[in-house]
Amino acid sequence: MDISEYRKRIDEIDKQLIEMINERANCALEIGKMKDKGSKSIFAPEREKQVLAGVLKNNKGPLSDAAMSAVFREVVSACRALEKPICVSYLGPAGSYTHIASITKFGASTDFLPANTIPGIFSAVEHNEANYGVVPVENSTEGIVSHTLDMFLLSDLRICAEIYAPISHNLLSAGTDIKQIKRVYSMPQAIAQCRNWLAAHLPGVEVLEVSSTTKGAIMCEGYPTSAAIASSLAAREYGLNIVAEGIEDNPHNKTRFLVVGYSKPEPSGKDKTSIVFAVPNKAGALYHALNVFEGVGINLTMIESRPTKQMPWEYIFFVDCQGHEKSENIQTALKKLGEQALFVRVLGSYPEAE
Repeated sequence: MDISEYRKRIDEIDKQLIEMINERANCALEIGKMKDKGSKSIFAPEREKQVLAGVLKNNKGPLSDAAMSAVFREVVSACRALEKPICVSYLGPAGSYTHIASITKFGASTDFLPANTIPGIFSAVEHNEANYGVVPVENSTEGIVSHTLDMFLLSDLRICAEIYAPISHNLLSAGTDIKQIKRVYSMPQAIAQCRNWLAAHLPGVEVLEVSSTTKGAIMCEGYPTSAAIASSLAAREYGLNIVAEGIEDNPHNKTRFLVVGYSKPEPSGKDKTSIVFAVPNKAGALYHALNVFEGVGINLTMIESRPTKQMPWEYIFFVDCQGHEKSENIQTALKKLGEQALFVRVLGSYPEAE
C-alpha cells in the first residue's frame, strides 16, 4: 500500500477505537452507578492493576509495554472521571515530583490540588477538600521521609496504593549560561541527591534550601543568575531553560510515594501491608516482635523506627510486609504481634507497585 492507503486504514482504525473506547466508558458509567448504591470507592487500585497487567499480557508490539501502559492509564483515568470526578492533593506547587507521581497514578482526567506541606495534604483529605493525597515516603538515595511517617501517628488516613517513580533532576534557570549562576534553590532532599554534581560543576555557588523543588523554580523566574534543581515539567510550567539534565548523583534514583485516603483495596494477588507498632522497652522485645513475621513466612520489605516524642529514647516502628491484611498468615502475625506489642495499627493493605 502507498501512504494514502495506510492513512485511510488508520482513519478506519481510529473510528473503531473511538467507538470501542466509548463503549468501555458506558460500561464504566454503569459500574459507577452500582458503586454509588453500594457506597464503594471509585478508585479501585487492585482492579486497575489487574487491567494494566492484562494490557501488558496481550501487548504483542510494536508499541512498548511502557507506551501501551501510558495509553491505557489515560483511558482508565477518563473512564474513572465519568464514574465520579475525584480530586487528588499533592505536594506542590505544580510541576513537583509528587505532582508527576500523582499524574502517573491517576491520569490527566483528575482534579489536582497542590498543598504546601505534607500535613497540608493529609488535612485536605481529612476535611474532604480532596478524595486522596499523594505523599513521598522513601527515596532510594536519601532514605525515609520522616514527616510522612509521623503524620500517620496523627491521622486515621489509610494507605490505598503506592507508586515508584524514577527521579531525574535538572538544573533550571531563566538564563542559559551555567557560568552566570550565583545561587541554586531546591528542597533539602534534592540538594542531597545532587551533592557531588554541584561540587564538581558549581563549586562555591550558594545553595539555598526551600520547601519544594517547584518553589525553587518559581524563585528563578526572571533571574538568569539563579537556578533551581527541579523537574522538566517544572521547566515547562514556569518557562525556564534546562541548563543541565540528569544531574542526580545516582542514575538509579527513585522515590516511593504513597496514596492516602479512606478506602480499603481488596486483595490483588500481590499486595503489601503497612503496620505501625510499639513494644515494651526491654531486652529482646523488638526481636520477638519481628520474629512473628518470620514464623508465618512473611517477608518484610521495610522497617523504620521513629521517636515517640513523648518520652526520650522510646520508639515506635513502621513495617512494610508482603501480603494482604485479609490473608491468613498476615492475620496470624497481627494476632501474635498484638500479644507482645503495646499497640498495633494497620496503616493499609494495597497492591504492591512494580
